[in-house]
Amino acid sequence: MANLVIDIGNSRTKFAIFHERNLWETRQVVKFDLDQLNQILDNHKITHSIVSSVNDEILNLENLLKIRTKYIRFSARVKVGVTNKYKSPETLGLDRLAGVIGAKALFPDRNCLVIDAGTCITYDAVDIDGIYEGGSISPGLKMRLQAMHKFTGRLPEIELSDYSDWRGYDTSTAMLSGVLNGSTEEVKGMIEIYRLKYPELLVILCGGDAIFFDSRLKNSIFAHTLKTEPDLVLLGLNEVIDKND
Repeated sequence: MANLVIDIGNSRTKFAIFHERNLWETRQVVKFDLDQLNQILDNHKITHSIVSSVNDEILNLENLLKIRTKYIRFSARVKVGVTNKYKSPETLGLDRLAGVIGAKALFPDRNCLVIDAGTCITYDAVDIDGIYEGGSISPGLKMRLQAMHKFTGRLPEIELSDYSDWRGYDTSTAMLSGVLNGSTEEVKGMIEIYRLKYPELLVILCGGDAIFFDSRLKNSIFAHTLKTEPDLVLLGLNEVIDKND
């Protein structure tokens, strides 16, 4: 049995092929279309598929998957293996829910905090009993830089790049210092808050900027309870297929 997992985000689409629970292949593209999907389906013996999307314009994609596979459209109403106590499940970001499902599947006997560092930075905890109550959302690294340029008269538009000094020596490096150091301290503070509620908390990093935070946190007091799982959302979506097959 081969599963096709597709995660359509704000800026890119990630997809993966699983053989049962073993990750076989993963790719990332800016734009995903029917030609690419047909190629995947032709080259692999896909039996099951699932799509998580931030928008609803996926009808053609879904129609093809329904014809050629056993298809699941991921939503908060699908059986997921965790107890979802979010008060407005219809507004819950599906990538957040998939990350929680992935964390619970990988580490069933731990309290887990998933930090997804992408367009936004999200914080979502699932406890040892599989209960998910909600989390936190804050701006991502690029969004913070863009906001300073957009909402001020003189701050320039700059690209995100690594900057390790604790302060800046011109406007561009001052902005980078504020964003990178500020977000790092935010993450550290949020981990500490969650640790007060969840004993022996395991922190799992994922998302496009996960490596940045991993390098900044690996020498901190959180290093021994920190793991980076770049494909956590994809793993969670594949777990949904298993739960609903």
